[in-house]
Amino acid sequence: MISRQNLSPAIVGCFCVLFLLAVLVMAAPWLSPSDLSEVNLLDRFKPPVFMGGTWQYPLGTDGLGRDMLSLILRGTQVSMTIAVIGTIGGAIVGTTLGLVAAWIGGILDAIVGTLVDFQATIPTLILILALITVLPSANFTVFVAIMIFHGWDRYARLARAIALSAKSQPYVQAQQIMGASTLRIITRSVLPNAFAVLLVNMSINFPQTILAETTLSFLGVGIQPPDVSLGLLIGIGRDQLFNAPWVALMPGFLILITTISISVLGDWARDLVEAD
Repeated sequence: MISRQNLSPAIVGCFCVLFLLAVLVMAAPWLSPSDLSEVNLLDRFKPPVFMGGTWQYPLGTDGLGRDMLSLILRGTQVSMTIAVIGTIGGAIVGTTLGLVAAWIGGILDAIVGTLVDFQATIPTLILILALITVLPSANFTVFVAIMIFHGWDRYARLARAIALSAKSQPYVQAQQIMGASTLRIITRSVLPNAFAVLLVNMSINFPQTILAETTLSFLGVGIQPPDVSLGLLIGIGRDQLFNAPWVALMPGFLILITTISISVLGDWARDLVEAD
């Protein structure tokens, strides 16, 4: 149970960071001062205000003279949307497969277990790069699907273990004797008991999904121009670290504080669950 004693200043600060991030993601189209396609080569590599620039470009410009504030807002929106949908989608797919496989057993359980073990034995980045080579161009929809694929096995393994444990519990066996359907038992008894653990796992997996997306975009195989993501901005600015460091460092700093905030909250939520 959450109380004031559980909410340290660090936890409150992390909640504030994520709240501000959510506002930026939802309000990005209205907060952006200029269009992403608006190029002005005469204003290329203008420094941000805190480095001697002007308020015309509060966060400076990139090599094409595009407003960095607009680029970062759009990049945050794209990266966080992909991470949220990918994490939630992976949780839904993995949890469903894990629960169904454990409950039905037999060949389905063997197939799901084999797929989970297969994905666990191959480095995630290598597996995703292999998928990208055989899939169409990495547009938004394809990339979301890849991020869902990135994390489903963790949830499947966890949900399967929870379901196998629940099958031997007296309250589940009593419901089976009374004729309750498998769907009712899973949705009304097994899943609610596993929800807290799955939610903590989501909070831990979310930063990994963000880093996977930004890594692929940084390598040039993720989101492609004219759209933009935080990883793509870092990739664009990596060659300008000496003469225009803000192009790469500002999106990098945003990724850093986001992943740290979510990781801290994930550890905090895990401690709460274990305490209960």
